[in-house]
Amino acid sequence: MSTKDWLEKDYYKILGVSKDAKPEEIKKAFRKIARENHPDAKPGDKKAEAKFKEASEANSVLSDPKKRKEYDEQRSLFGSGFRFPGAGGTRPGGFGAPGGPSMEDLFRNATSGNQDISDLFGGLFGGTTSRRTTRNPRRGTDIEGEVSIDFTQAVEGTTVAMQTVSDAPCSSCRGTGAKAGTVPKVCTTCQGSGMKESQTSGGFAIAEPCPDCRGRGLVVDDPCPDCSGSGRARSTNTMQVRVPAGVTDGQRIRIKGKGGAGENGGPPGDLYVLVNVRPHPVFGRKGDNLTLVVPVTFPEAALGADIEVPTLNGPRVRLRIPAGTPNGRTFRVRGKGVRKANGDHGDLLVTVDVQVPSSLSAEAEAALRHYADVVGSGNPRAGLFE
Repeated sequence: MSTKDWLEKDYYKILGVSKDAKPEEIKKAFRKIARENHPDAKPGDKKAEAKFKEASEANSVLSDPKKRKEYDEQRSLFGSGFRFPGAGGTRPGGFGAPGGPSMEDLFRNATSGNQDISDLFGGLFGGTTSRRTTRNPRRGTDIEGEVSIDFTQAVEGTTVAMQTVSDAPCSSCRGTGAKAGTVPKVCTTCQGSGMKESQTSGGFAIAEPCPDCRGRGLVVDDPCPDCSGSGRARSTNTMQVRVPAGVTDGQRIRIKGKGGAGENGGPPGDLYVLVNVRPHPVFGRKGDNLTLVVPVTFPEAALGADIEVPTLNGPRVRLRIPAGTPNGRTFRVRGKGVRKANGDHGDLLVTVDVQVPSSLSAEAEAALRHYADVVGSGNPRAGLFE
């Protein structure tokens, strides 16, 4: 029974059971099919005979725990219902036909991205496949940096100079890892592919980075003294980083393509910038809105008043405080907040803080007592005890 048979045939469907069927269910299903299609019961019936043989084959695999596990693993890897090209016929020039492509040709010539399928599944069916000797491109590493900016810069956006440290090709050996005057050799373990095959429990050959060359495909006998044979060195760069308007404290900004350099023609990595925003002595922030606490006197809150309040890097604005404004009430000044991505602005939220004098002159105390007599001696806390 070949791997090809296992991948093409759905034994669970043949027996009419689910993939998680228990052994007794499989046994019962097979016996039912065998009784109905046994050659002794239906002599000369080729269709029944074929069905009996098919059920026997399915039962021999699914009733054996080890075979069933391998069968499930292989079908899971390729996906159920896998069909080989040309299966079911031998048309001229087709797969399996005289002069047609062989299984080895199929896997040698097929590619997936930058990696040959033959590299992943070479030897899967007992054949041998050619190995690539070219080194695969590698994407550069992502690097992280950190900047601190003022509150105003975070609201309006800014450009800051940032120093980054990342991996780059060693300038002494130009990325080869070999000492000047020498060259690296092709790794004999992986023949320069950077990948080595390992066997799974289902008999599959899966490729993984070669442990001898660490996936580079090259081995250095006389390493470069500056990079110790890695071919990489620390590189320090200073770049101008644009911080967008509206950034928040602790936000990470991704700058594509500004990370570590790639290898063998691979793309560079990305730069991630962590932004720290220093607090403002007057203003706060709530989403796209700025916040401001404004002190007002008791007469202003009780009688009403027009006051001036500051805006962030803008002219002052007049705010009307209605008579009888309680402590903690918040007023909204439209369009004086943080600039949004669409160009609009948030609002300025102004909260009043009614100030209570810490000391009174004799005249002020007398006036306040007179006020208390005029408004009456009602207890504003009476409702708390009901």
